[in-house]
Amino acid sequence: MSIDARLKELGIELPNAASPSFNYMPVILHRGIAYVSGQMPKVDGEVRVFGKVGAEVDLQTAQGEARICILQGLACLRQALGSLDRIEQIIKVNGFVASAPGFNAQPKVLDAASDLLAEIFGEAGRHARAAIGAAELPRNAAVEIEMTVAYRD
Repeated sequence: MSIDARLKELGIELPNAASPSFNYMPVILHRGIAYVSGQMPKVDGEVRVFGKVGAEVDLQTAQGEARICILQGLACLRQALGSLDRIEQIIKVNGFVASAPGFNAQPKVLDAASDLLAEIFGEAGRHARAAIGAAELPRNAAVEIEMTVAYRD
């Protein structure tokens, strides 16, 4: 089954790939590895949820934001690769969670991203990961996620 068919089966539609607001590339392809820049949880081109998890943002909302970051990253990958079927393995996911003092459930936030990748790609979606608490994120977003992905030529 193609990844596009799998997305359709799951009722998932990828957004348009976000354009960078600053001086960086959304994806760099190098020797079979795709490096996906940190993706913000943008809906229709805008971050919609603001603040720190554990204060203004609850765990469930943050998990939803993590899923949006993954969908943004996949949209950028599809644009760079031409097809998500070229993905061999999600290698690593680094997630950054804007965290209120005392909030230490960053792994639970990132589990939503990890679960989504496994739903879409199966075993190829299982990956190494870091879940990092951050004092602040760009645009006052609650979550930002970057990925490293192996792809076929």
